Amino acid sequence: MARGLAKNIAEDVQGFVDSYTTVAVERTICRLLGIDGVDADEVPLPNIIVDHLKDKGILNEGVMYFIGNAILETNLSPQQIAEKVSSGEIDLSKLPTHSKEDVKATIEPIVNESVERIRKNREVRENYIEKIGEGDKPYLYVIVATGNIYEDVIQAQAAARQGADVIAVIRTTGQSLLDYVPYGATTEGFGGTFATQENFRIMRKALDEVGEEVGKYIRLCNYCSGLCMPEIAAMGALERLDVMLNDALYGILFRDINMQRTLVDQFFSRVINGFAGVIINTGEDNYLTTADAVENAHTVLASDLINEQLAYIAGIPAGQMGLGHAFEIDPELKNGFLLELAQAQMTREIFPDAPLKYMPPTKFMTGNIFKGHIQDALFNQIAIMTGQGLQLLGMMTEAIHTPFMSDRYLSIENARYIFNNMKDLGSEIEFKQDGMIQKRAQEVLNNSYELLNKMSSDGLFNSLEKGTFADIKRSRTGGKGLAGVVEKGSNYMNLFIPKMLGGNQ
Repeated sequence: MARGLAKNIAEDVQGFVDSYTTVAVERTICRLLGIDGVDADEVPLPNIIVDHLKDKGILNEGVMYFIGNAILETNLSPQQIAEKVSSGEIDLSKLPTHSKEDVKATIEPIVNESVERIRKNREVRENYIEKIGEGDKPYLYVIVATGNIYEDVIQAQAAARQGADVIAVIRTTGQSLLDYVPYGATTEGFGGTFATQENFRIMRKALDEVGEEVGKYIRLCNYCSGLCMPEIAAMGALERLDVMLNDALYGILFRDINMQRTLVDQFFSRVINGFAGVIINTGEDNYLTTADAVENAHTVLASDLINEQLAYIAGIPAGQMGLGHAFEIDPELKNGFLLELAQAQMTREIFPDAPLKYMPPTKFMTGNIFKGHIQDALFNQIAIMTGQGLQLLGMMTEAIHTPFMSDRYLSIENARYIFNNMKDLGSEIEFKQDGMIQKRAQEVLNNSYELLNKMSSDGLFNSLEKGTFADIKRSRTGGKGLAGVVEKGSNYMNLFIPKMLGGNQ
């Protein structure tokens, strides 16, 4: 019943999404058509094309129509057309126009070539895993965040040699609010490293090398949240990333990005990730950093159910849904471990095929490294008992500094010890009938149903305005990026969506 309500909410959102595009969606189409690079002022060419159409008041007809029309007129490639628009040699609004059917026939081979490149990347991943294997679940998921992609490579390869299965390259602070994607390799960032296509390529190559050395495929993770959500998804698909932070609501709640913009952007980003075989990670764990983890546990489940339905609409199968939850109950609470266990077991049973993303304790880490290491051990114990999928390892130095390689080693050692010694514990135990754990899970599920029932009546937009999730209220017309939302015109087309959806069924 709760799933049915979540499906109603998601379908209502999709009704809106289908009628609109955004500047980020159109820039993504540029990139998938082969437009890349920057001008003399380091403005990305996809931005130049989209801004050109927006300034002319014709973005509603879509990039794909105008690029296809220009190909018919000039016989140039999309990249050549972009360069000439940048130099002022071509004005896309002044070219003679052709029928939508002729434009579609012209652009379709280029679309097919891009889709085939992404499909082949998926095959490469699958062949690697078949040839050299991968780690057991829960995957040991660690982060690198130096700000310098070349230093990140050193740390990532070290982590892989220590036993990590997934390397997440944290983005530099604030990149989610940039309405463009920087170009090339970068060596300066604060709290992380810029997400660029060249940085993706560099890290993918490094992880393939170390994966062959250690004898298992190492997955690469980055972030396609923010104002460039679908663009970064496309770049990741083109460079064979394996995991993407890709949430329908995170940017709205925690980055104050306009909800209309985000909900349109998330659909195309997820279509791309679904087709590319990328595991998406959602961000419900963040709700418990701003709201109480006991009182608001039901909001995490409700959001997971909505994210699941939005992902299904975008063609993402359950096996690629890293739905998020977290170990964030106050450690001073009596029987807090039992409540955490109830939450994790409930989530696993409700989403049996999803590689759930389980987040470590952060809110109540104090800088006491000895207590912190124990908190992480309890977190790891619940993960193996309940069969989580992606275990983002806690660091004993959380709340002190960005992890050193030695900190990461100790976290991996902690998890490997517990996962090995308790490997089959979950299948050897049963939960007491009507005991504390069962009752807690039922309470959370009931509260989630009640919340979804109310949201189904209000709709997601109104619910977000009321502060339903994470105790944060957002306006439908507020936040960043609303000016980049455009209603589709009669010539609008995005051939990537039907081809990618059709290829992932």
